[in-house]
Amino acid sequence: MSRAFFGTDGIRGTANTHPMTPEVAMRVGLAAGKRFMSADDRRHLVVIGKDTRLSGYMLEPALTAGFTAAGMDVVLFGPLPTPAVAMLTRSMRADLGVMLSASHNKYADNGIKLFGPDGYKLSDEAEIEIEQLMMSRLDEHLAKPDRLGRAKRIDDAQARYVEIVKASFPKKLSLKGLRIVIDAANGAGYRVAPVALYELGAEVIKLGVEPNGFNINQEVGSTDTRALKDAVLKYRADLGIALDGDADRVAIVDEKGNLIDGDQIMALIAKSWHANGALTKPGVVATVMSNLGLERFLGDLKLKLERTKVGDRYVVEAMRAKGYNVGGEQSGHIVLKDFSTTGDGLLAALQVLAVLVQSGQPASEALNLFTPAPQVLENVRYEKGAPDPLNAAAVKEAIKAAEASLVGKGRLLVRKSGTEPLVRIMAEGDDEALVRKVVSGVKSAVVAAARAA
Repeated sequence: MSRAFFGTDGIRGTANTHPMTPEVAMRVGLAAGKRFMSADDRRHLVVIGKDTRLSGYMLEPALTAGFTAAGMDVVLFGPLPTPAVAMLTRSMRADLGVMLSASHNKYADNGIKLFGPDGYKLSDEAEIEIEQLMMSRLDEHLAKPDRLGRAKRIDDAQARYVEIVKASFPKKLSLKGLRIVIDAANGAGYRVAPVALYELGAEVIKLGVEPNGFNINQEVGSTDTRALKDAVLKYRADLGIALDGDADRVAIVDEKGNLIDGDQIMALIAKSWHANGALTKPGVVATVMSNLGLERFLGDLKLKLERTKVGDRYVVEAMRAKGYNVGGEQSGHIVLKDFSTTGDGLLAALQVLAVLVQSGQPASEALNLFTPAPQVLENVRYEKGAPDPLNAAAVKEAIKAAEASLVGKGRLLVRKSGTEPLVRIMAEGDDEALVRKVVSGVKSAVVAAARAA
């Protein structure tokens, strides 16, 4: 069934433009409230967190109005990482959790992510049910006057999350003696991340911790690590950690200023957990975007790389279905099922730091476990609402020719982004010249199709 509102990571769009409007947010509250209200007489609870975007001030009260009108009590966390909302949904025995964020996008965008009472993102089926309720009459879901919900804001949500994160770090270890630069992207982790690192003993240098509603992910964070690299070198830090706007992904910079992606992070954690007997199954779940070098490295350890579609929700679904406890994406969504139900940048960084402390290795050595196969990624933007460029005959022919040239030598992946009007073209193989040629050919065809639309 086609989706009217939900994409691969909740509902997302430009603030104050459909679907990211107060009306839609209120409909989400009414519909999700109706969907998760049971027939018993107990009070039902939804918890709501957000990042630091200006539009959060608009969408948060609209969601609250919808949920309270449906009869659900609301607890407002204020700025808090996405994984914290997922954790607290479960620990507070809430019926539903909501995160207002557009992750790594700029401030003008926002999004609505929903978590079930178990702390996991909702299934496709649940989202479709909510969409159907959203498109019905608003007054069909209203509670009686004596059953209206109440809303309150709590102040200890950040402290709760800090304690949960600290508990994931081995108790016998300390970060004392380590100098760490933390870049919180002026986003949801701007308070909790520096505090957690400091309380574990590190000397902390802070970047991206002065949000103003407009500067989230602006020249800071995991998608723009230039400031982090500069700070690591300037302060002679042992490690740099960059989160994104909602702190569910991480990028790491080693002491030499080299950027470390999610594939190397997963390799390190998998190697460490495998040696400690902590892997629940001999392998890791990652997406089709992860590098061939990661697959080869895990194979040498007799570990399997289980691949999924792009999107951390698909990684989590595969982990749950097949029993894995380590998974993630090359982009830095790292899911450690022993501690969290979704990607958590700070948790992943702490697992890396635990290995550094135990081994005594510098980050440049510990996080250089395999040589990545040459991989080229290009993005082509197209107009929203325009015909799908991937349906163009010329594009299909270009893809077919590219795949033929890579048989036995590499692989090609062409897909549309689930959150932006982009076509992503990725190829990898041991012959870098061939990989670049293949991507260039497909990109030219997609660009021409997008212009002709």
